Amino acid sequence: MAAPSLQYATRSQKQLSIVSGPPAWNTLATFQQPGTKIYRYSEDGRLFASVSNSTIEVVDAQTGNVVSQIPAKGILDMYLSPLGSQVQTWERQVKPEEGQPPHLNLRVFDVRSGAEIIAFSQKSIENWHLQYTADESKAVRCVTNEVHVYNPRDWSAGIIDKVRLEGVTSISLSPGQNPNVALFVAEKKGAPASVKIHGLGTLALASGSKTFYKADKVQMKWNKSGTNLLFLTQTDVDKTGKSYYGESNLYLMNSAGQFDCRVTLDKEGGIHDFTWSPNDREFAVTYGYMPAKTVIFDARVKVINDFGLNPRNFLSYNPQGRLLCVAGFGNLAGQVDVYDRQTLKKVASFDAPNTVHCEWSPDGRYLMCATLSPRLRVDNGIKVHHFTGVLVHYEKSEELYQASWRPTNPGWYPMSGPLEPAPAASISVASAPVAKPAAAAGAYRPPHARGTVTSNIYKREDEGGAAYTGSNGADLFPHSRTANGAGNGGFSQRGARRAIPGAPPGAAPNAEDPLANRRKKKGGNKKGQQQDGGASPADSAPGSGAATPLAPPIPMVTEPIAPAAAEPDAGNALSPEDKKRRAIVKKLTAIDQLKVKKASGEKLELTQHKKLESEAELRKELAALGGK
Repeated sequence: MAAPSLQYATRSQKQLSIVSGPPAWNTLATFQQPGTKIYRYSEDGRLFASVSNSTIEVVDAQTGNVVSQIPAKGILDMYLSPLGSQVQTWERQVKPEEGQPPHLNLRVFDVRSGAEIIAFSQKSIENWHLQYTADESKAVRCVTNEVHVYNPRDWSAGIIDKVRLEGVTSISLSPGQNPNVALFVAEKKGAPASVKIHGLGTLALASGSKTFYKADKVQMKWNKSGTNLLFLTQTDVDKTGKSYYGESNLYLMNSAGQFDCRVTLDKEGGIHDFTWSPNDREFAVTYGYMPAKTVIFDARVKVINDFGLNPRNFLSYNPQGRLLCVAGFGNLAGQVDVYDRQTLKKVASFDAPNTVHCEWSPDGRYLMCATLSPRLRVDNGIKVHHFTGVLVHYEKSEELYQASWRPTNPGWYPMSGPLEPAPAASISVASAPVAKPAAAAGAYRPPHARGTVTSNIYKREDEGGAAYTGSNGADLFPHSRTANGAGNGGFSQRGARRAIPGAPPGAAPNAEDPLANRRKKKGGNKKGQQQDGGASPADSAPGSGAATPLAPPIPMVTEPIAPAAAEPDAGNALSPEDKKRRAIVKKLTAIDQLKVKKASGEKLELTQHKKLESEAELRKELAALGGK
C-alpha cells in the first residue's frame, strides 16, 4: 500500500482550505466560511473538523466529503478524540440565575450522529479539554482537588475512578500502551510544589513523585512511549531581580519512579525550548541569555552534543528523529539551522523571518514556516522549505490565523538512507517576496573608539569574550579591578600618584604629598615635623603609616599666562580682600564668555543678560580693591 500524500490546512479571514502536498500542491477543498473560528485534525489524520458561528462541520480529510454537521453556537474551542469518534467543545460560561443549575459549557458530541453525549461545567478555558488514551478506552479530567477518569464508550457509567490531591491545577496524560497521568500542584504558602505520576491502572498509588520550589506553573512533555517525563517549571516573578520573565527550571522523571533529577544547565538565563527526540532516548534544550546555548542530553541527563552559542529559541525534531531544527523566531531574526542527528553536522541554514508557527511535515522532509495574525498582520502566508533550505512552495494569504500539516504515521516515510536532494520548486515560489538582507549595524561605538580593536571585556562569549558565570562567584566585571577595585588606580592605593593621560610617566599635578598637605592644614607645625612641611625620617620609615615622599615632578614647559590679579602663595591662607578679588575676576571671566556667545549670534537667557549688565559695577568694585 502506497504512503498517503502530504496535506496541510489553512484558516484565513475569508476562507478555510485543504491543500495537497508535493509535488502538485493542489487545493483539495475550499470552504467559504468567513466566520470560521478554529479547525482541528483527528490524531490519525482521517477527519477534519471546523467550527463556524453556528455549526461544527466534520469532513473526510482525504476527499473533503462531509461526514456530519452538528448545530452548535458560541463555540470557541474544539478537539477531536484520537480515533475521531467524538468531538468535545468549549463555550464561554454564562452565570446562571439564582436557583438554577450551572451552565454546562463543556460538551461532548458523537461525530457520526451529532448527538450530545455528556456535558460538564468548565469555567476556565485553560486546560479545559478531556484527555483521551490512544485507544479511547479512558478519558481523564481535572477538577478542583481531584482527577476523574471516565469510560468514553459508556459515559452513562459516570466516574469509574478518581484520585484526590489537594491543590492540583493541571494534568498530563502520557501516550503508550500503559498510560500514566502526571499531576502538578503549585507552590503555596511556603509548601513546595510537586509533580506526581499515577498509573491509570493503579490510580490510587503514585509511582513517582518530585517536590521542588520556585514553581507557579508547569509545562509537561512525555516521550513517545510514555516512560519519561520532562517538565519545565516557571515563576511569574524572579525574586533575585535578574530576569523580567521570572525563573525557570527543567526536571526529568521516570514514570516508574526509578530516576528523577533536575537538568543542570551551565549558562545563566531562561529556558527557551525543550523537546524529546522520537527515538525516546534523548532530548534537546536551548537555554541561557542570548546568544543561547543548545545541547542534546541522553535519558540520564548526560551531554551528547553541544551546538555552541547562537541566537536561537526554537527546537524541533522531525518525526523520524533524523533531523533537528534549531531556529530563532519571535523577536529574533528568523535564522534556521538544520542538523543531521546521525552525523551531528549542519545540513543547511536559511532565513525564515517573521515566522510565527514552524512545523515539520509528517514525512520529515519539509518545514512549514507560517506568518500568522494577530501576531503579525502584514506579509501573512506560509513558506514550505525543504530540509536543504530550498523554498519549494509559497502561499500568500490575507490575515492568516491558522496553518498546520495533516497528521500521518511517520512510519510511512522512513529516512534511514542517505539524505536526498531537494525536489523542484512549485510555480508559486516565483511570487514569493525576496527578503532583503539587513545591513549589519553592529554595536554602537563612541567616536573616539571607532576604528580600534574591541577589548575582550566588552565582547560576547561567542566572540572570544569571557563566559558569563556570575551565579557561581565568578568575576563578572574584570575591568572593575582597575577602575574602582583593588588594582592600579583603585581605592586601595590612596597614597599613589594620580596618573595624567598623555603625561610622561611619573608626572603629577603637584609635587607635594597630598596627605602631607592635609596634615599641615589640620595641625600646622607639630612637634617632630619639619618646618618645610616634609615628613620626618621617622614618619617615612616602613610601617609608620605615613605616605612615602614622592619623587619630584618632571618639569613641563608651558606658556606663561599673565595673572588677572596677584595670587598669594598657595601655602598661606588668603585674606578676605584676596578672596573677594578672586570671586570678582571669576565673574568677569564668565561675562567675557557670554559676550563671545552673543557676538556669534547665540540667543542668551534673561539671567545671562543680567550678568552682562552687572559688568561695569564689577569692574568698579575690582578697581577699588586694587585689581586690574
